[in-house]
Amino acid sequence: MEREHWQWQELGTAWKGAGLYHITLTVTDRQPLLGILDIPDSNPAKARVSRSAFGDALVDCLMSIPVYHPEVRVLHFCLMPDHLHAVLYVQRRMEKGVGTLARGFWQAAKKLGRACTYSGSPSFISPNPIRAELKEGSARLQNLSTALRKQLGEESYYSLRPVFDEMPFIRAMSRYSQLPNTIRYLDMNPQRLATKRMKPGFFRVQKDIEIGGRRYDGVGNVALLMAGAYAPVHVRHTLVEKARYGDNQELRDYKNGCVLKARQAVVMVSPFISPDEKQVLQVLLNEQHPFILLADNGFRDYYKPADSLFDACAAGRLLILSPWPYDGQKRHISRADCVALNAMAEEICERMNKELAQSE
Repeated sequence: MEREHWQWQELGTAWKGAGLYHITLTVTDRQPLLGILDIPDSNPAKARVSRSAFGDALVDCLMSIPVYHPEVRVLHFCLMPDHLHAVLYVQRRMEKGVGTLARGFWQAAKKLGRACTYSGSPSFISPNPIRAELKEGSARLQNLSTALRKQLGEESYYSLRPVFDEMPFIRAMSRYSQLPNTIRYLDMNPQRLATKRMKPGFFRVQKDIEIGGRRYDGVGNVALLMAGAYAPVHVRHTLVEKARYGDNQELRDYKNGCVLKARQAVVMVSPFISPDEKQVLQVLLNEQHPFILLADNGFRDYYKPADSLFDACAAGRLLILSPWPYDGQKRHISRADCVALNAMAEEICERMNKELAQSE
């Protein structure tokens, strides 16, 4: 198969090319209609989602996509109490595009949602005559819709809440290497939700954290703002340039110095933007040192840190601060943002160290 150029979806575009797509369908207001999170032995690693009948029917609906679109395979999915993730593999060019596919799936899911509304229960436990048809899944979805419309009338049927008010979010994977990471992300969803529920304080977005007259929103362990010492991690351009021309000793010394400070219980503060700063971050994570990360975007609803940052947050070793509100359109950090965040990291360290010195 010839690989085409894949990119993030832009408003108004219709992807038709072969590729991998990650779609997410979310219940309006995040109601847990699709299942219940079980945490056996209070161990997040054992967490799993027990599906409701609605969740089962939605999964059946998802798995029926290849019936209507033979060029598409459902590679992987994860059903959560309030949303569904799926990875679709489009094997050849589509006639109408993945956006049309997603809209069709959405319309089918809304039919299930109206049945859920009519039943009065996400588990469909009421003695409704429609219930038996619904539990047979998406294969009889059209019959269900027709039966409801006949039983209720068009106006009453369409006044039923569809449960899914917004189309699925679609993200194209720009390269094949993203697939294993995406699958791991999906598989870890129950464990991460369980961790958030068991340690809500570390994952709740906290507003207006004031440091030196500047206000931040934060996620993580705010007690890190009461540590004994702070130091920034900011690899200067001059060190990188010297290393590029063969003199890398200063750069190595600087990075080693940052790690040594962390080993001495100094809380390192940085946006960790450059590759060299990310190397320091990886050591902090590997050695389980606490640190403060400055983010270039704020926190959306139901935010959770990704991958290894999540584990550090759950363990109380991380505080993420952002001086700016969440912007759903932002995708890339600007140079101005980099400069501003590095300056804030140094400002935080200077102010916190000064306050600590005055309190002694």
